[in-house]
Amino acid sequence: MDPAYRMTARSLRQDLSVPRSVIEGHLIKILAEKVELTRRRKPNAAEKRSWIESLSELARVLDDAGLEQVEVLIEFPMPHNRRSSADVLLAGVHPDTALDTYIVIELKQWSSADSLDEEAELFEVPGLGPQSHPCQQAKGYRNQIADHFGALDGRPEAVKAAVYLHNATHSSVQDLAMGAAVEGVPLFTKAERGGFIEYLRGNLANEPGRMAADRLLGGPIRPNKPFLRKSAEVIRGVGQFDLLDKQLDAFNLVKTRVRLAQAANTKRVVIITGGPGSGKSAIAVSLLRTQIEQGNRDRVAYATGSRTVTKTLRRHVAGRDMEFDGLFRYYLEFANAEQNSLDLLIADEAHRVRKNSQSRFKKEWRSSRPQIESLIQAARVPVFLLDEHQVVKPDEVGTVAAIVAQAQALDVDYELIRLDGQWRCGGSAKYDVWVQQLLGLGDADCEWNGDVEPQPWTGDQNFEVVLADTPGEMEDLLRGKIAHGLTARMTAGYCWPWHEPNPDNSLMPDIVIGDWARPWNAKLKRDKLGSVPSSDFWATAEGGFDQVGCIYTAQGLEFDWVGVIIGPDFVARGGKFVPRREFSKDKNLTAAKVTHEQFRRHVRNVYKVLLTRGLRGVVIYAVDPETREFLAGLIKTEPDA
Repeated sequence: MDPAYRMTARSLRQDLSVPRSVIEGHLIKILAEKVELTRRRKPNAAEKRSWIESLSELARVLDDAGLEQVEVLIEFPMPHNRRSSADVLLAGVHPDTALDTYIVIELKQWSSADSLDEEAELFEVPGLGPQSHPCQQAKGYRNQIADHFGALDGRPEAVKAAVYLHNATHSSVQDLAMGAAVEGVPLFTKAERGGFIEYLRGNLANEPGRMAADRLLGGPIRPNKPFLRKSAEVIRGVGQFDLLDKQLDAFNLVKTRVRLAQAANTKRVVIITGGPGSGKSAIAVSLLRTQIEQGNRDRVAYATGSRTVTKTLRRHVAGRDMEFDGLFRYYLEFANAEQNSLDLLIADEAHRVRKNSQSRFKKEWRSSRPQIESLIQAARVPVFLLDEHQVVKPDEVGTVAAIVAQAQALDVDYELIRLDGQWRCGGSAKYDVWVQQLLGLGDADCEWNGDVEPQPWTGDQNFEVVLADTPGEMEDLLRGKIAHGLTARMTAGYCWPWHEPNPDNSLMPDIVIGDWARPWNAKLKRDKLGSVPSSDFWATAEGGFDQVGCIYTAQGLEFDWVGVIIGPDFVARGGKFVPRREFSKDKNLTAAKVTHEQFRRHVRNVYKVLLTRGLRGVVIYAVDPETREFLAGLIKTEPDA
């Protein structure tokens, strides 16, 4: 969890007192390289200028405050979300208690900010467009640090946060000051510079902060609470997701659009895209909670196209609480829904939207009109959450282009937000990039890119990648994780037939590799038979580890550790992975109407999904010997004891 740059306040002042060309060639160059590595984007010239101006002003403030020995940590990454970082974290000791104290400083160059609506959820900032309140942003950083850094156990009050708008006056940002107050996060403009100095002096002593910074960075990082458990708490109003950066902007944008649509009876489509664990579902659950709090329980719904995901949400999030009955629904239920019957419809996993709705069970769930159209028509504000790298069937049509086209055909305005955070996979942006390179997936879309070369895995403190020599070794490693109180599941590419249970309801050993054999997740008519859960609850119910999951039961869910068996349908040849259709048993991908190009695209997406189900680590086993040898040349790290 290292910041992009770290030094004392005195050193920062010295580093910024040299000619601008020297600053750009040293400090700014280091910051730019670190941001490019962790966030997968190159900072533009405007961002580099803002670093120089904002950090220079902060250095002067610290100098005037007489805090030259305080430790300054620039671009401090958030735990489990390394693509989000606080501008500055100050580390030192409190002047009264002498205990370690930390202050998140959010620096903004805004010269003005005007509220977009009377509720002050979003603010128009010249050149930037709609922005969330910066105090909300700083509060999220503060809470993330307090909740996850082991060095702060029992002392969440040791982390504070403040916002400094060094180019603004009180009158130019009066809407921010008049907006909803953010508890414990003061906002200072250049007119309140003296107040900012007194705030810093009141919380930090002019004593060395090096040891305080070392203790914070050297301590353990606590894991995120499991998503389903956290979601259940949020829905019931006993917890919250600390949304950061684009996540917060997306959340506030949707809240604003719903409020305006209710007031003026208007309609707006919102599309939110992001990779595994980028916070899409956290945004969705947070939006549900706000509508419930406002008494709009009957005017909001959370829908998916997955039976497994929907049933899991109903059981583990809604539970038996009748207040939340009917909150989690299927896309099919809106096939013939009344126009604007809801204020807010959240379509999660929208990459799984089908061409149209054709239910085998209920006549009212059947319609020949496009499913995207049905979802748009059903609510004043339909929100589509998707990851185009997770389209795994030819009949899944949930893409940004398709949603935009349908909105335009219906003459409905739309907005697109791209999230660039990463919460799953330990917050490891590095692993996310590595998987895309391994599978030959382009960064901007879900198409195969022949120019993408697999790269060696060089390790990441936030995520482990382990290569197993046998499926038995993979299983043993994962059982060891379960013995230590973690969650784990085994998954595989769909390369073995999926048999019906025996007459006595025992399971067939579907996946046979040498002398190792395990069944697929169970096809049961009941939720559970003995210790064996049905496929709908294989990912979450006790007893699920003894079966192997496929893409259709693993997608949309997560585990601390995941095992992935790469089947003979996807092998390494000549330094790259090659799909082999003849080895697939997935009828969705091998039907005559499915082209080779479609198979090649979807099988890569299948393994992208499976390889990114883990929060802490992945164990990979490849059936094909040449593929195992290829992976062994890329993965050099050893598993933890």
